[in-house]
Amino acid sequence: MGPGGHGPGRHGFQKPKDMRGTLRKLMRYLGRYRAHLVLVIVLLFASSACTIGGSYLLKPLINDYILPGDFPGLARMLAVMAGVYILGAGCSFGYARLMVHVSQNTVAQLRADLFDKMQALPLKYFDTHTHGELMSRYTNDIETVSEALNNSFASLISCALNFSGTLLMMLVINPLLTLVTIGVLVVMLVVVKAVGSRSRRYFAMQQKAVGEVNGYIEEMMEGQKVIKVFNHEQAAREGFNVRNEAYQQAATRAQIFAGVMMPAMGNLSYINYALTCCVGAMLAIGGGSFQLGDLALFLQCTRQVSQPITQMSQQVNTILSAVAGAERVFEVMEAQPEPDAGEVTLVRVKQDAEGTLSEASFDSGAWAWKKPDGTLVPLRGDVRFDHVVFGYDERKVILHDISLFAKPGQKIAFVGSTGAGKTTITSLINRFYEIQSGTITYDGIDVRDIRKDSLRRSLGVVLQDTHLFTGTVADNIRYGRLDATDEEVEAAAQLAGADTFIRHLPHGYNTILSGDGGNLSQGERQLLNIARAACANPPVLILDEATSSIDTRTEKLIERGMDRLMAGRTVFVIAHRLSTVRNAKAIMVLEQGRIIERGDHDDLIAQHGRYYQLYTGQAELD
Repeated sequence: MGPGGHGPGRHGFQKPKDMRGTLRKLMRYLGRYRAHLVLVIVLLFASSACTIGGSYLLKPLINDYILPGDFPGLARMLAVMAGVYILGAGCSFGYARLMVHVSQNTVAQLRADLFDKMQALPLKYFDTHTHGELMSRYTNDIETVSEALNNSFASLISCALNFSGTLLMMLVINPLLTLVTIGVLVVMLVVVKAVGSRSRRYFAMQQKAVGEVNGYIEEMMEGQKVIKVFNHEQAAREGFNVRNEAYQQAATRAQIFAGVMMPAMGNLSYINYALTCCVGAMLAIGGGSFQLGDLALFLQCTRQVSQPITQMSQQVNTILSAVAGAERVFEVMEAQPEPDAGEVTLVRVKQDAEGTLSEASFDSGAWAWKKPDGTLVPLRGDVRFDHVVFGYDERKVILHDISLFAKPGQKIAFVGSTGAGKTTITSLINRFYEIQSGTITYDGIDVRDIRKDSLRRSLGVVLQDTHLFTGTVADNIRYGRLDATDEEVEAAAQLAGADTFIRHLPHGYNTILSGDGGNLSQGERQLLNIARAACANPPVLILDEATSSIDTRTEKLIERGMDRLMAGRTVFVIAHRLSTVRNAKAIMVLEQGRIIERGDHDDLIAQHGRYYQLYTGQAELD
């Protein structure tokens, strides 16, 4: 189909940068279905042979049976033609069915590999690529690959075979008439190239315009409350009208050229048919070997030979768009995965009467770090930073010479203005990012020597931005530890102070949440986030603005639960409410990536420094 239908115009024409390399990678996926593809090729040749052979039977049908009046022979010939066309239809159905199987399995594997790859990519990759950009790999890009494999791949080969076979048969029938047809075909190719190039350019403009319209609509929908608060409905309408008008103009031009293609090809085809009919009629009337049956066959070939040109030009565009889409998918799949050279793993251990540790076969009890040589180091939660320097971009340092320690069971707080580097420090404990210099140790082990899945399993994190998955309340809490029992889920909720509001939900713990928990208040969503961390039961806990979305009354209700949750654990707390960190063992005051003050609450207040300014400012607000 052309740009006006459901072909390449729907996504906008895009040329691949590395055609050969991308095709080679795509063929590795198709190579798993080599036998299917060989059968598809065989069926394509058979289908084309039946199409061309069925047309050729017109010549003897007219010359040998209709003109002499041999009706029994005519009946037999019609039966043969019917058989040939039925066989051709069966072959067409066969290769189409096989290509659907090959294409859907190929794109399913491509989609699965892409998803697996994304799980291995570092957070830095997602920081530099928007969610919409990555989602387009699963939707537009893989969809164009699927469309090309479903239809265009086999159709392109079929058109090429039909065109070559028909043109060869025309040369055999009458070379003179074939020259007339070729002359018109050259004109058709020129028209296809001229119209197609303009059509692609305007469809690219249309795709850009529709992207701007959709992005504007999405932004306005998300910001409806702000629009209404500031009474900017008219400004929103005007902004939409400008973008909508640009989209309308681009789409009009694109559809005009897309609509011109088929009528132009049709009229040129009729001109070709009329010229052939006139010249062929004179040849047939003049006698000789060119008879009425030959003219009928040649006219049939004239109609058949022009169709593949238009179809092939459109299928080539679809295939090029698909290769460009596959190229974008492979760009993600070839991105550098998150580095993980760690060999120290987290294991369950038991302790005998003499205090010797050994691995436990049951999934309960204490944890320990297992080194490559088999040595077991008890997991205590001792975290230390030693002269750590870090920047998301190596040219811009975020943290400068950070040194700190948190002994097992201690509560360490980070305070400071926005952008001071508080969250960055906790992200480095998880190894979401790699430091430029210095070391971070966990129970005396460099975190770079610990496998990332083991490291993160030992850490519980309550993020400032909550994210709830579609499912029950219990499932969202259980996300902290997937094998947790219902009793453990409820215990975690009670610990976080979430049990009371959960039981007032329509179905309690079995209430279905959707839309990121849109039917809950921000405070309730954060309570579930805290319950999820409690369910994980980690030795080290990171609270990143964990109570920033909870009102003062709710905060007091969960204070005891949070104290129980933090008991016996090493805890890193980031908070704007300084009242929540007063009981911290040590408070680190950060400014511009440097620790400028450290000590407990009383020490820092006595210093009358930055912490004193922050705290007294908060007190005035209270």
